[in-house]
Amino acid sequence: MSNQIRNYHWQDGKKLEVGKRTLIMGILNITPDSFSDGGKWDHIERALQHMENMVDEGADIIDIGAESTRPGFIPISAEEEIKRLAQILPEITARCPVPVSVDTYKAKTAAYAVSAGAHIINDIWGLQYEQEPGKMAHVAAACDIPVVVMHNQNGTVYHNMIEDIKNFSPVL
Repeated sequence: MSNQIRNYHWQDGKKLEVGKRTLIMGILNITPDSFSDGGKWDHIERALQHMENMVDEGADIIDIGAESTRPGFIPISAEEEIKRLAQILPEITARCPVPVSVDTYKAKTAAYAVSAGAHIINDIWGLQYEQEPGKMAHVAAACDIPVVVMHNQNGTVYHNMIEDIKNFSPVL
């Protein structure tokens, strides 16, 4: 099996080559309750500095998360998620030299993120968030934007984790 190389080019001049080498995604959590760095990057000056540091250290993509999805998280509304993103995302996308993805499973948030300059949607529910069937796929298609399709499930019980993940199939 040979690797398929894909090149993405955005109107703002950012580029990404997928398939030639492993890419590094720098994580910029702007949540007050992230499992690893809650509240550290939720102000624009600190977020910009963290973004610059990650790019300097080799990040190919900066991924912004505005809702913690750690085990036991309390969901927030799309409106709250957008409110958090609106304080950071436009400035990050304007200054970041690499593509920016937004980590969300909500279609309304994804649509806002793309309108604010995001280049990629990173969906932890793999286009299958049960409260919004089909909506994320429609947003991605309408915006003609790449999507990172993650695996997720309710609960942490697996019969065979690797096989369960391999058998995960997005409903498109």
